[in-house]
Amino acid sequence: MPLVVFDLDGTLIDSRRDLADAANALIVEHGGAPRSVEEISSMVGEGAALLVARALKASGLEIDPRSALARFLELYDERLLAHTRLYDGTREALGEIAAMAKLAVLTNKPQRPTDRILEGLGIGPIFDRVIGGDSPFPRKPDPAALHHLMTTAGSGIDDTMLIGDSAIDLRTARAAPVRVCLVRYGFGFRSADPELRGDELIANSPADLVNIVRRAISSDASH
Repeated sequence: MPLVVFDLDGTLIDSRRDLADAANALIVEHGGAPRSVEEISSMVGEGAALLVARALKASGLEIDPRSALARFLELYDERLLAHTRLYDGTREALGEIAAMAKLAVLTNKPQRPTDRILEGLGIGPIFDRVIGGDSPFPRKPDPAALHHLMTTAGSGIDDTMLIGDSAIDLRTARAAPVRVCLVRYGFGFRSADPELRGDELIANSPADLVNIVRRAISSDASH
């Protein structure tokens, strides 16, 4: 079967509020002023360490990176599913796509919160493999983890698709190189927009993903 690999934040889930609340709790603990949800959201995509570093820099705070990251993960752990939700239609789309392909998750979010969110939202069992940002593999956009998922699934570059919302996902797919689909509704899409070449698949809603995957599989089969 083909392999469809999903990003997490901004692709499957809207986690902006919980990430911003955790980052702002860290900032306030150190005497800084909280940032907007939109500003914090623009810092997401390359792992928790970079998110924390960017949030602290924006607030003019200098804190030991390791202790700041550890504290952020504690604060985020307390509110993983306070406001985080699947994008409307995602659950149904995953069910239909799972009938056509093997599914996996590749995210720069650490493994533990990733697993807890997927289980908490009731979609964990639908994925064959889940790789977080603190795995032995380099984080996206390095394609090593994606290649591992492909090897495990027995799929090649022609029958693998990466679905994400950001420039990081776009660069990962191109580095692999595999077919890429970007979700316009994700909060990272603005970062990808300047790098679009016109040959990317674009989804305006989770429901679009079903037809996009179906057409891609049909096209592969016809060749």
